[in-house]
Amino acid sequence: MEYVSVAEARDLPGLRLALSAGTPGPWGEAAKAVLGLRNVAYVPVRQHIMAANEELVEWTGARNAPVAVYADEPAVSGWIEILMLAERLGSGPSLLPEDELERMLALGISAEICSPGGFGWERRLSMMNPARTLASDGKDFMTRAYGVRADAVAPATTRVIAILKGLARQLESQRNAGSDYLVGNKLTAADVYWACFALLIAPMPHESCPMSPEMRVVYGNITPEISAAVDSALIRHRDMVWERHIGLPMDF
Repeated sequence: MEYVSVAEARDLPGLRLALSAGTPGPWGEAAKAVLGLRNVAYVPVRQHIMAANEELVEWTGARNAPVAVYADEPAVSGWIEILMLAERLGSGPSLLPEDELERMLALGISAEICSPGGFGWERRLSMMNPARTLASDGKDFMTRAYGVRADAVAPATTRVIAILKGLARQLESQRNAGSDYLVGNKLTAADVYWACFALLIAPMPHESCPMSPEMRVVYGNITPEISAAVDSALIRHRDMVWERHIGLPMDF
């Protein structure tokens, strides 16, 4: 993927999307996926992972990625804000069901995957070694940014397992109803978010997701308890969404 700098991006028209260059972060991949599926063009802007990103903060108010800036509108960084931007600017099939109850379910499942306290957030905590992380000079920063505490890992693992089991039950219910998708009978944002966030427990093969060996070890390092909760149907669903809808190989 060809990135521009923050300085270059600020004067460009249209949609600019700050992303962690070279890293398949689930929030960033999900932002790219929902924009792509809604046929929304954007200019990728380079964000440096775990760096201060002073220029990005000055421009958008955010240090982390993804951050989307459309025209002269305020920057948005939350998953739901980026999804709603994609829905507003895009064309083609919506990623949200027309039926209101199904829409609520799709957004609820998406929140359980993407929001603080959800799958991605808690899996990130469970991947961290708090003894090592908090011993570093960045102790206060890590606590403020991600809630990394010595007592955070066990509850995080419990939440990850609960969400995995809930998603597996929903897939089974949908399969029994004759659907390939988490909600209704077509692709929704919930399927897209799961496909992207599933990378945190089962990295895709190198030819599909050419991440660094170090990152592959981090993503694939799961406890026996989490491993036991990963229903094979969850991984098949991830692969189906990428192959049928988002497209491979990943480009970051």
